[in-house]
Amino acid sequence: MLDAIRAPLQTQWQASTLGARWRTLPQRDRVALVGLGLFLGLVLLYVLLWLPAERGLASAREHFEHQRGLHAYLQTHAPRARLLQSRPQGQVDPERLQGLVTATATAQGLAVERIDSDAPGAVQVNLQPAPFPSLLRWFGVLEGQGVHIDEAGLDRNEDGRVTARVSLKVGG
Repeated sequence: MLDAIRAPLQTQWQASTLGARWRTLPQRDRVALVGLGLFLGLVLLYVLLWLPAERGLASAREHFEHQRGLHAYLQTHAPRARLLQSRPQGQVDPERLQGLVTATATAQGLAVERIDSDAPGAVQVNLQPAPFPSLLRWFGVLEGQGVHIDEAGLDRNEDGRVTARVSLKVGG
């Protein structure tokens, strides 16, 4: 079967101008060209197959280590979260909600861009871009005061900061 394929290819090679040119080259040049072809083949194999696989593996390892760190963080802080969840929360007077939101945002280093009253005991807050950890701490402070996040819209900016639009209400 291999001979059936090889014979026509060999005949075609010998009839081609490239094959004729190859036969006129000195033996030393043929050996050099074969060596160069093997070298280029190995370089292409490395660049097209090995290098992308190696980069993918490095990226996967980095992602795995990041996920492992996140898992460890969650495992470490899970008991505290359960404790905070089971603790009774305070109740905020609906008339004082706007002042509480502004004061706690300022205490967390957040700048309130706009605050609108939706209904008694409910407000809509737009924040200027801020670091995500500060925003999460603020959410925790609000939850601890008995203010619930009804809806939240977060947009990530290029500088790693987050713009937030949050609907808050007193009680459940």
